[in-house]
Amino acid sequence: MKAFKYYSALFLLMLSNLAFAQYQLSGSVNTEKNASERATLILDQSDRFEEADANGEFLFKNVSKGNHSLTVFMEGYQTLTKKVFVDGNTSIKIDMKLLETELDEVVVKGQKDNSFGITRLKAIDGTGIYEAKKTEVIVLEDMVANKAANNTRQIFAKIPGANIWESDCAGLQIGVATRGLSPNRNANFNTRQNGFDISADALGYPESYYTPPIQAVEKVELVRGAASLQYGTQFGGLVNFKIKQAPDDKVLEISTEQTYNTLGFYNSYVDAGGTQGKLSYFFFNRTAVGNCWRCNTDFNSVTSYVDIHYDFSDAFKAGIEYTRMNYLARQPGGLTEQLFEQDAKQSIRDRNWFQVGWNLLTLHMDYSFGPNLKLNSRTFSLVGNKEALGNLGRIDRPDDINEERDLLADRFTNWGNETRLIYNYLIGGKQSAFLIGTRYYKGFTHRRQGLGPNGDQPSFRYNNPNMLEGSDFDLPGINMAVFAENIITLSEKLSITPGVRYEYINTKADGYYRQTTSDLAGNVLFDTTILETLERKRDFLFGGVGVSYKMSEDVEFYGNFSQNYRSINFNDIRVNNPSLKVDENIKDEFGNNFDLGVRGNLQNVVNFDVSVFWLNYNDKIGTILVREPDPRFNNLVDRTYRYRTNIADARTYGVEAFMEANLFSLINRFQKREDQLSIFLNIGVIGSEYHHSQETAIEGNQVELVPLYSVKSGISYKASRFSSTLQITSFAKQYSDASNAAGPVPGAVEGLIPAYQVMDFSAKYVLGKSFNVQAGVNNLTDSRYFTRRAAGYPGPGILPSDGRSFYFTLGYNFDR
Repeated sequence: MKAFKYYSALFLLMLSNLAFAQYQLSGSVNTEKNASERATLILDQSDRFEEADANGEFLFKNVSKGNHSLTVFMEGYQTLTKKVFVDGNTSIKIDMKLLETELDEVVVKGQKDNSFGITRLKAIDGTGIYEAKKTEVIVLEDMVANKAANNTRQIFAKIPGANIWESDCAGLQIGVATRGLSPNRNANFNTRQNGFDISADALGYPESYYTPPIQAVEKVELVRGAASLQYGTQFGGLVNFKIKQAPDDKVLEISTEQTYNTLGFYNSYVDAGGTQGKLSYFFFNRTAVGNCWRCNTDFNSVTSYVDIHYDFSDAFKAGIEYTRMNYLARQPGGLTEQLFEQDAKQSIRDRNWFQVGWNLLTLHMDYSFGPNLKLNSRTFSLVGNKEALGNLGRIDRPDDINEERDLLADRFTNWGNETRLIYNYLIGGKQSAFLIGTRYYKGFTHRRQGLGPNGDQPSFRYNNPNMLEGSDFDLPGINMAVFAENIITLSEKLSITPGVRYEYINTKADGYYRQTTSDLAGNVLFDTTILETLERKRDFLFGGVGVSYKMSEDVEFYGNFSQNYRSINFNDIRVNNPSLKVDENIKDEFGNNFDLGVRGNLQNVVNFDVSVFWLNYNDKIGTILVREPDPRFNNLVDRTYRYRTNIADARTYGVEAFMEANLFSLINRFQKREDQLSIFLNIGVIGSEYHHSQETAIEGNQVELVPLYSVKSGISYKASRFSSTLQITSFAKQYSDASNAAGPVPGAVEGLIPAYQVMDFSAKYVLGKSFNVQAGVNNLTDSRYFTRRAAGYPGPGILPSDGRSFYFTLGYNFDR
């Protein structure tokens, strides 16, 4: 293929650059008098450093030809930065000067900045390129929040425009989206853990039924818009949960947290890790049991993880990670408007259950060919299952315990590999970087739907397993991709980053489904089994470019444009849901994203990021209400159902603004204080519109799940032992479907999601060296609101969010 030839040429070009000679840079560090400490030298302000020996001699190997910057640190001496030109093996002498005045004692407390939990990715991070992209990094260690419950509202509070579906009090699943996309189980993000996929099927079913326990997460990385070039599908971009790593200076470190809240929810978390020689390990286990705020919400969940790394040499490192998660939860179902106003805690479904089992295994290795060329490869797999059992019918209809229930069961068996090679090189003496990568992914889903047992117990078995009443499909898929990005540094302030990605996708469906029509008395009018085999192959090339202008060390202007796509979900089109039908000719979605913004961190006092975006989403998949003759009444009357198809092109656009300031430093820059007081403000303003629609009822409507504004603000205080955070979350009203239905409907599936405001408070106190206590209140004002109207599971209708609850955590740390 032409695209593969193009990438082969790029790869050969890169290898030709490697053919240029590498030299040695050596020398000696001279001092005015004998020094007790040795000098540390850093080359080109990177992670490449050497320590001089007792005689002051040092050596850097494999140094490329050209200009370099060498920085020298030595206790008691002035820091020196020296420009060096390398053209062959080069030796230099460095004379260090004593400090003329004594410095005050510097106490390092581990708090690198005043970010209070939010920062950004570096231009080059590992084998990833993020120059000129909209990025955010949530640093969990710096946050005071209800981590035991995976409280997404608090965790993502500083991400502008983040829309959240609140599903359960234990955070068994999270639902987050930005820029007018659906939060449904993170389906519009490429969701990863430590850089590898964790969703059910990256192409066929990109929903995430597994969420890492936030107590085990070091940071959450988000890349929006232009993430498509390196990570492929999903208009929302990338969400990557980075699990904590083993401490490199301890043989054993153990920490545990025990949490209880007033809803009856108990969470037990423990982790352990350490390093012995070249071997490092990390392990965690989280067990959560109890009830949530509503009736019929009992659950139990166990998640375990182990990570073993081994450094075979300075150049070669490898490791293996394994994650196992299981949970069983009763689903309370939805409510109508009347029931919600009457008592939001109630449930009129007590027979709906949901069960998930997740097994993730990944092998990864890093190899450094030299200081300028690094390779990373990850091979990953998922073996998982999920079963949903209950009544899929309208919430305004009774649920008889003697009636059979619907059972939907999926089995996932997926594996893949992603390999990246990054090369750092000089253009005109300026550091640039080229990244090339490949991805192979093979997914397989076995999806079945039929009738299960009556009663109210979680018995996940089919009544007629050999001839299901719904459907039985095998859904395999293959995805191959090649991608490349290049940071081209034009000056100390200006850089451009072009990128391209080639994709090949082959998805199939092989199985049968049954069509059955009954009259109101339950008599079968029509029953047939339809065999079906489908296959779709497609390939395409898309690209993008980013521009970064660093006005100063503190302020950067950035912009990027990138194309994107989202594959149709074959294994979503054969669900026999009484209230939903899917277009058999549904097709992939394509579009593009544009970002333009300014961000910075002014003297570690004010952190800000303000940007505008424009997202074109062509052939957007959505649902509309359709009327057709009802065969149960000889087609004399009409019936209404929801129809899922490519309803129109859509565009969303808006402003995403974040600002945080350390008030103590801002008010008095010259007063030295160990404590910090921070206030943050996060505003998302989004407009949206459907256009080019064949449905006159859709043309010009607002896109569903797009609130005009979202405002999140808060104040945090940190001292040596005490820290606390108070935050307020506000959302404008939003529509739940493309028809922009505003008034209540009998089934409560369509209609407005009203504006709401909710407040949370969390605090932490450290007791001595080993113990800490945490406490807080979620939904401090006991607000009644909801974030979602469900069309199917966990039950059609309004899904109320939790009312007020208090939590308490006791933590303990041990190390040796």
